[in-house]
Amino acid sequence: MLEITNVSKTYNQVTKACDSINLTIEPGDIYGFIGHNGAGKTTLLKSISGIINFDAGDIRIFGHSIKDEPMEAKRIMAYIPDNPDIYEALTGLQYLDFIGDVFEVPQSKRQMLIEKYAEMFEIKDVLNNPINSYSHGMKQKIVIMSALIH
Repeated sequence: MLEITNVSKTYNQVTKACDSINLTIEPGDIYGFIGHNGAGKTTLLKSISGIINFDAGDIRIFGHSIKDEPMEAKRIMAYIPDNPDIYEALTGLQYLDFIGDVFEVPQSKRQMLIEKYAEMFEIKDVLNNPINSYSHGMKQKIVIMSALIH
C-alpha cells in the first residue's frame, strides 16, 4: 500500500511542484499521473522513491515512511526511470547479482528469479555480455529484472 499524506515540495522557495497531495493506492491498484510539463509528476514519483526530499507531509510504503525508514521502504519497492543509469562495465548477470547483494536476496532465490525473468524477457543469451553492448530496450529489461528480483 502507498499512502501519500499532505506532501508538498517547493523549488527555489518559490515554485510549488507539489502542494498538499493526498493519495492512497491499495495493493493491485494501477495509477498513472498525467499533466502538463512542470505539473509535479516526476517530483512526486522521485519523492515516493526517496530520490529527492519533500518539504512537508509523509509518504508511507506498506507502513514504512520513506523519510523516517528509507531502507525498509526501499526494500519493498522499486523505481524504474525512463533512462536507466546502470553500471555499463558490468555484464547483465554481474549487475543483477550486485542488485541482489544490495537487497540481500538469497543466492538460490536470486538465481531462480534471474533465470525466470531472463527467459521471459528473452535475454538469457546476452546476460554474460557487458551492459554497454546492450540496446536501450535491453538495458530497460535488465533494470526491470533488477526491480523484480528484489
